[in-house]
Amino acid sequence: MNLDSHRTQLVLTALAASAVTAGLFSAYHEHLKRKKRRTLDQDILRSLAGSTGKRKGARNAEGSEDDEHHEVHIGGSNVPRDVPIEYDEELIREQLARNYAFFGEDGMAKIRKGSVVVVGCGGVGSWAAVMLARSGISKIRLVDFDQVTLSSLNRHATATLSDVGTPKVKCIERVLKQISRVVEVEACIDIWRKESGGDLLAGADWVIDAIDNITTKVDLLKYCHENNIKVFSSMGSGAKCDPTRVQISDISLTLYDPLARSVRRRLRLEGISSGIPVVYSTEVPGDVKLLPLPEEEFQKGNVKELGVFDDFRVRILPVLGPLPAIFGLNIATYVLCELAEKPIPNPLPVKSRKKFNERLSRDLQKREEKFLGHQINKLPLDEDDLGLIFDDLYRGRSARPPYPVPERPALVRWDPNEPLSLMNCVAFEFPDAEKHLQECLLAKKRPEEVWGEEVVQVVRRRREEARKVIEWVM
Repeated sequence: MNLDSHRTQLVLTALAASAVTAGLFSAYHEHLKRKKRRTLDQDILRSLAGSTGKRKGARNAEGSEDDEHHEVHIGGSNVPRDVPIEYDEELIREQLARNYAFFGEDGMAKIRKGSVVVVGCGGVGSWAAVMLARSGISKIRLVDFDQVTLSSLNRHATATLSDVGTPKVKCIERVLKQISRVVEVEACIDIWRKESGGDLLAGADWVIDAIDNITTKVDLLKYCHENNIKVFSSMGSGAKCDPTRVQISDISLTLYDPLARSVRRRLRLEGISSGIPVVYSTEVPGDVKLLPLPEEEFQKGNVKELGVFDDFRVRILPVLGPLPAIFGLNIATYVLCELAEKPIPNPLPVKSRKKFNERLSRDLQKREEKFLGHQINKLPLDEDDLGLIFDDLYRGRSARPPYPVPERPALVRWDPNEPLSLMNCVAFEFPDAEKHLQECLLAKKRPEEVWGEEVVQVVRRRREEARKVIEWVM
């Protein structure tokens, strides 16, 4: 390139001018953005301070400052400001902008008119309440008799060290009012009871059941079902660690969750078999148990007397903090979508293998009939049990090395001297299952002779896992 060329100099001058112009435009736009930001900050401060002068220093009956004021920090300032309950509609829409973008005007109008009662304000209920308030729900009633403890802090959405010893509902109420200026929070330090619980549910569009106690849980679900109150129930989040196993389904379709199993059975006795959405986990817990009480506590007498209320558990179930949060967020999402009339269209179940399990059942029943020598009407294991054996105990693989994923999976009784059960059923490739039937069950050969010690050791380990499942779930 010839720099002395007149043409080259013109090109370079044009490029330099373009760069300068672009820089000026960029600087001008940045200046406008900063100016608009300052103007917005000033508008926010004016809006928030509009009625503060009249209300500042107001005291309630106990002599404390009016509950309708809350300290917040605006625009990065370290100076706390009193915020009145009045809140400009434009600011509300800005705060809920992402929700408006998702649900639209009609959906958000329904959400903002929504009233939700949260019964049980621990790890699950607190997270559900927080996300409902963040999403624009206008009325939230919190019901719980319990107080924050140090052990609550690993899973509670709002509790801090300074809240230990205070009611859970008050702890949540304080934070919800710091999050939203449009939410009305009613904190009820109370226990829900079927005899008098109707008042606590009055006016609710949805009730969230996050109760630990099974008797109270069933009573609440029955009351809501009989009185046509929409209710969403949380099953057991304790002793779980796999977030991929958490799912939403109808109570009638729950699998493996011991709390869900007990609730389902009790509801059936009350004539309720379905119609209640729940969040639960299909995870089968490993080596986790209720923490034991010291022997001296039993020596004091009936351990129920150690609890705050009869029937509420005294011993502690291990809980990994994120799991209750995941349960609570599932609940909040479901309720918001229902209120907006934009329901989750097709919830994806973790287990979607009904036909597969039915085939496993048919094949196993044929083998059992050949072994027993007569026709049987029903296996002692249902299709969910067979899915548990194949998917969870045997990891979807054959018990025979090199442990392939079977092209045609099959289940068969392992020990001919024991009844068919979770512990006495093994997964094989179809030809291997037929071989086991002929040689081990009918010809009475020992499994070690047919399959070798390695397979026997695998089956022993799976039997031990099945024993733990029975102790936990059954």
